[in-house]
Amino acid sequence: MKIGSVKEIKNNEFRVGLTPDNVRAYVSAGHEVLIEKGAGIGSGFTDEEYIEAGACMYDSAADVWKDCEMMVKVKEPLEEEYELFHDGLILYTYLHLAADKPQTDALLAGKVKAVAYETMQEKDGSLPCLAPMSQIAGRLSIQEGAKYLEKRFGGEGILLAGVPGTPKANVVILGGGTVGMNACRIAVGMGANVTIVDVNLKRLEQLDNIFGSHVQTLVSTDSNIERAVKDADLVIGSVLIPGGTTPKLFKKKYLPEMKDGAVFVDVAIDQGGCGESSHVTTHDDPVFIEEGVVHYCVGNMPGAVPRTSTIALTNATLRYGLQIAEAGLEEACKKSECIHLGVNCYDGKLTNHNVAAAFGYDCADLMSMI
Repeated sequence: MKIGSVKEIKNNEFRVGLTPDNVRAYVSAGHEVLIEKGAGIGSGFTDEEYIEAGACMYDSAADVWKDCEMMVKVKEPLEEEYELFHDGLILYTYLHLAADKPQTDALLAGKVKAVAYETMQEKDGSLPCLAPMSQIAGRLSIQEGAKYLEKRFGGEGILLAGVPGTPKANVVILGGGTVGMNACRIAVGMGANVTIVDVNLKRLEQLDNIFGSHVQTLVSTDSNIERAVKDADLVIGSVLIPGGTTPKLFKKKYLPEMKDGAVFVDVAIDQGGCGESSHVTTHDDPVFIEEGVVHYCVGNMPGAVPRTSTIALTNATLRYGLQIAEAGLEEACKKSECIHLGVNCYDGKLTNHNVAAAFGYDCADLMSMI
């Protein structure tokens, strides 16, 4: 199979879909790899490294799109890339379709076989291709939140950990999944007062066993969230429904009750966000202030640390990509439930129930189509 990867064009997105080591793995398995020149520079990988690994280097991204059978990316294609879709193309990347109707419609019109990292799910319920970015985003959320608590960014001017004789910051984390747990780990490590909220009692028990007296766990109800965020200095939104639109747990009505200069980091913004007041921002212009609360809603947070993010992501995606390249998508889906669940679009049809529900579209049964 011909595997392609191009330079990401999303704002300040420096990650890349394939590393030189990934190229070597595909080539060793008998596949041809097409790389746009300069695609890996932002993550610290030179063209020479790709050439040494056996890649064919292309001057034009459009030519890579045209010649490849499977495109391996990091972020969803942008509007200017839609015209490069072709019938039968396998697109293997993050898609987040439930928050992006134009992209969904373009993939359907192009009859692209779209495999989304974020909906690939193993039998134990884990999300192997989403987990590494969730870990990074969770840890970054505290790092970024701490920065935007500084007065010069509109924050209230509080140090997360405080110092002896001063109050520590109050951190509230909405959602106890991979993002929430990693945010909790960093916030606790920095010495903040941490409250973590989740709807799942078993998950709260696990978090209590991990962090003990360092955290307060609360069941996710509107009343509990409202009371918690009222005194919060930093709120992290880390709720996820795989492939689906995120529920709006952080209500606009909370904002007037919160401290001026408090910070809300909406990590779930890729899936539409878990804040009613959220809208997507970029690394160039990451924050806005509404009713005194600083909102950080960058849609590609891990892109800020591309070297770490690229290596972590491709560690997870490579094994499934090799399975698709070796057997073809259809046979790979028959052999792997995880890959099957990753397919969001196939032959002009939606095949993911959560995405279909988000737009009121019909959902086709993938296995009956292949």
